[in-house]
Amino acid sequence: MNLPNQLTILRVILIPVCLLLWALGLPWWAAAVFALAAVTDFLDGYIARKRGIVTVFGKFADPVADKLLVLCAMIFLCADGRLPAWAVCIVAARELMVDGLRLVAVKKGNVIAAGWLGKIKTNTQYFCVLAAMLLAQGHWITLALAIAMSVMTVWSGAQYFWASRDVFTEDGGGKAA
Repeated sequence: MNLPNQLTILRVILIPVCLLLWALGLPWWAAAVFALAAVTDFLDGYIARKRGIVTVFGKFADPVADKLLVLCAMIFLCADGRLPAWAVCIVAARELMVDGLRLVAVKKGNVIAAGWLGKIKTNTQYFCVLAAMLLAQGHWITLALAIAMSVMTVWSGAQYFWASRDVFTEDGGGKAA
C-alpha cells in the first residue's frame, strides 16, 4: 500500500483517538490530533499527485476519511454546545447529497472529481472545528467560522450540482466538476 493511502488510513485511525481525548476532557490534545489528521488530508493528496500514484482506493477513501473526520468531530462539538446544530446539519446534508450525485454519475460512467471550492470548503470546516475545540463555548470566532463554513459548504455543493447537471438528463451525459 502506498504512502498516500497509508496517510488516509491513519486519518481514519486518528478519529477515535481525537474523540476519546475530547471525551476525556483534553481539548488541546484532541485539537492537536484533529490538526494532525487534517494535515494528513493535505499530505496524502499532495504526495499522490506529485508521485503520480493516484489510486482508485485513494479516490474513494480520501473523501470518505475527510467526511468522517469532520462529521464525527462536529457531532461531538454540537453535543457539547460548541457548534450550532444548524451548521452541522448543513454539512451533513451537503455531504450526503454530493455523495448521492457521485453515485448517480458513476452509474452513468462519469467521475466527479473534487473541485477547488470543495477543497476550500474542507479547510474551512477544519478551521471551524479547531476553533470550536480551542476557544470558549459560544465564542464569536467559532460562530463566524460556522457561518463561513456553512456558506462554503452550500456554495461548493451547488457548484458540484451545477457542473454535473447533465447527469440528470435522460442520456446522462454528465460533466466532471
